[in-house]
Amino acid sequence: MFNGDWNLLDIVKVILDISIVWYVLYKLLMLIRGTKAIQLLKGIFVVIGLYLASVLLDLTTVRIIIWQVIMWGPLGIIILFQPELRRALEQLGRGSFFSRNTTSEEEELNHSIEAIVESCKYMGKRRIGALITIERETAMGDYVSTGIPINGHLTNQMLTNIFIPNTPLHDGAVIINRDRIVAAACYLPLSESPFISKELGTRHRAALGISEVTDAVTIIVSEETGSISCTKNGELHRNITAEKLSELLENELVTKFKTSTTKAWNWRGKKNE
Repeated sequence: MFNGDWNLLDIVKVILDISIVWYVLYKLLMLIRGTKAIQLLKGIFVVIGLYLASVLLDLTTVRIIIWQVIMWGPLGIIILFQPELRRALEQLGRGSFFSRNTTSEEEELNHSIEAIVESCKYMGKRRIGALITIERETAMGDYVSTGIPINGHLTNQMLTNIFIPNTPLHDGAVIINRDRIVAAACYLPLSESPFISKELGTRHRAALGISEVTDAVTIIVSEETGSISCTKNGELHRNITAEKLSELLENELVTKFKTSTTKAWNWRGKKNE
């Protein structure tokens, strides 16, 4: 049935070998999807393309320069991709690299939404200013490093307590990842858009700024009026109710999480057909 020295066992080994490599590559791509690392990955492909073009066109100087870049590239990749590599190793250590408990992750998101909404309602009634950023696919390590590490379980009491005036952590943004408060007193980039109303303060500009460079959802509680606003994808939704905030967060976090999970399982099912 098979030609040469190949037998059924050899073919099974080759198929298994290739399948494992492709699956690991797929998991790594899913891990860095939506992060800054994916842009760096595109840059690597551009460099490789330029090198191939320089070889075909016999551009000696360009080829030598790009070859030096490629030679030192692996070291640069380790440095630049450090957060993503660390996350991958952490997931591998927890045994979650090859599996995904979608039920528990959905429960975490629902718990976070409930805690955030309750906290915003409390602070809004008492006109306590707040800036809350929810990390999604885009990694926010650069902004986390500007604040004070918390890494605590998210509850509405803890979240509210951070923003009590005249406390050490109240000034700046809180960054949340799923059901964890990652850091407080973080600095976010201010939006430079000329279309922002002059009546909006620093919190609103920071919320818009982070929404322009990441896919994070950011909530603002106004210290002057107690109103709640939200930013996402460079858009500002002002003066929303607690119910509207809950609906918006559920749509942006839970619904999109379910959609991405369904697509992933459908892709796996098609590959197995």
